[in-house]
Amino acid sequence: MEKNTPAIEIKNLHKTFGDKTVLDGIDVTVNKGEDVVILGRSGAGKSVTIKCIVGLVKPDKGAVKVFGTDVTKLNAKELNEIRTRIGFMFQNGALYDSMSVRQNLAFTLKHHNKNISKEETEEKITEALDNVGLLEAIDKMPSELSGGMQKRIGMARTLIVKPEIILYDEPTSGLDTITSREISELMVAIQKKNKTASIIITHDLACAKLTADRIIVLQDGVIAEEGTYAQLEKSKNPSVQAFFK
Repeated sequence: MEKNTPAIEIKNLHKTFGDKTVLDGIDVTVNKGEDVVILGRSGAGKSVTIKCIVGLVKPDKGAVKVFGTDVTKLNAKELNEIRTRIGFMFQNGALYDSMSVRQNLAFTLKHHNKNISKEETEEKITEALDNVGLLEAIDKMPSELSGGMQKRIGMARTLIVKPEIILYDEPTSGLDTITSREISELMVAIQKKNKTASIIITHDLACAKLTADRIIVLQDGVIAEEGTYAQLEKSKNPSVQAFFK
């Protein structure tokens, strides 16, 4: 990736499902080392946007460039190569219930690099758990962990492959206020340490305030407004004001 090439560049993105227009020509740029929050009500097109970035949804029109390459034009092999550089943090943590924390992380590493040694696997697992402050949970099963701990392990699993971009889908949903804040602070620490570019999909204004370098408000498939938290807080746009009441 060229030094000044944006990590993600979305141009004129359109997506319709049946007769419902979900995205109606949005433009989004995320630079290296930048955290961009996308705010919007359910059905506003937030999750579809990040699914287009990883090629899980094919847009009807527009370009989605990741590291300067338009993912809409890639074949399956090329798409998988790009995906190895992207971390995806699902809403529910998505850990395998039948595997311990160690096995969950080892599985991810093995999937990413089939030739990785046992020693390197153990080293990377230890480092990833240390980064999220949960080294003591290494041999626990997901059912033994609280919701907040499961989110942290989900983050460790995302981080273990050293992604250059992280896509977070509702990272604080279902968590109490204190745990939500801890997760948000952890996301900021990760971004500072690894210089990742991130898109954070959230309804959680406290999370947005803590994590965002820039916020994009999506309304009915178009961008209602974008700016810093402080700028949007003063917005005169009713659909933006609705979030900041």
